[in-house]
Amino acid sequence: MAKDIQENGRVMGIGGEMLATQRSTRPPRSLRNLAPAAQKKTKKSADNINARLALVIKSGKYSLGYKSTLKAMRSGKAKLVLISGNTPPLRRSELEYYAMLSKTPVHLYQGSNVALGTAAGKLFRVGVMSVEDAGDSDLLSITA
Repeated sequence: MAKDIQENGRVMGIGGEMLATQRSTRPPRSLRNLAPAAQKKTKKSADNINARLALVIKSGKYSLGYKSTLKAMRSGKAKLVLISGNTPPLRRSELEYYAMLSKTPVHLYQGSNVALGTAAGKLFRVGVMSVEDAGDSDLLSITA
């Protein structure tokens, strides 16, 4: 009996021929509990936020990171705070508390800190960012 070898999600026979494909058609874990219409809306709104965020990065003013976001909120410069989905709960609650004190709107970004960093055009993880000037983008009107 020839034993099958699994590589890259495909079940391969001994001769290298593909016997069956095991491709997962399930949505990401964060979208599994939503209805199909809500999944599309969430993905569409995430793309919408990413496009607007790219425009803020290109033409506006922003700060990345926890410390600089707190400084921007304390000085009153922050117009919007974006928090990634996998930010620890204690840090998230601290940021929301400071945002409430400074009357700054908070948007909980659906993706992880890696996705937020990618959306910001950076090659590193971004857990928290604040928008000080939206530039040509209308990100502040959408999320506020």
